[in-house]
Amino acid sequence: MFEPFARADQRRWGGVYLRGLLLDGGRKSVEPMAARLGEDGNRQALAHFVTSSPWDAAHVRARLAWRMQPVVKPTALVIDDTGFLKDGDASACVTRQYTGTAGKVTNCQAGVSLHLASNSASAAVNWRLFLPGSWDPASPKADRAKVARRDKCAIPAQVGHVEKWQLALDMIDETRSWGIEVPQVIADGGYGDTAAFRLGLEERGLDYVVGISTTTTAQPEDAQPWHWDQ
Repeated sequence: MFEPFARADQRRWGGVYLRGLLLDGGRKSVEPMAARLGEDGNRQALAHFVTSSPWDAAHVRARLAWRMQPVVKPTALVIDDTGFLKDGDASACVTRQYTGTAGKVTNCQAGVSLHLASNSASAAVNWRLFLPGSWDPASPKADRAKVARRDKCAIPAQVGHVEKWQLALDMIDETRSWGIEVPQVIADGGYGDTAAFRLGLEERGLDYVVGISTTTTAQPEDAQPWHWDQ
């Protein structure tokens, strides 16, 4: 996973951090992970690796995808999103929003993920943290207090609000650029109800199976609008 890292300390603490994520325990922030890692539980070194040591996350995700493809033998790319429930407002991109994790509108972060999947296995190989409009200074929904926290959360100035369905299409493009090709895309109604998402899949030549709501309509390709005065 971390073999391409230029520095030995990055390779070491990258491996330790990954081991900390895989260990039992509810909280995956640095301090509780360090407590579970025994002699490798150097909180300062782990925090430096996560927050200050520059490394290419996309390259790590690509290596994960290359490693998991022959294991999973994927027959589909599955798009999903997950809510990370939060009590406070310090975490990047946290806001009150709907999440299926809680089944309601609540204070949380939201992440969009892409999974290689087959009948026997699945693995998340690409993901994005969703930045709500309240965190984007260019959005009409911008919240002054949240925008002011961007610097403290190390959110780059060029990163703005992007709809979840567009994040999903961006991840599909990136994953395919790694040489990962699968026959179809699967997503729930949160994505399937968006015509732009379905059109994006069609433009990419991808077959798909998506959920839709009961109010979504379909017409024949040659259908024409009808006016009541005709």
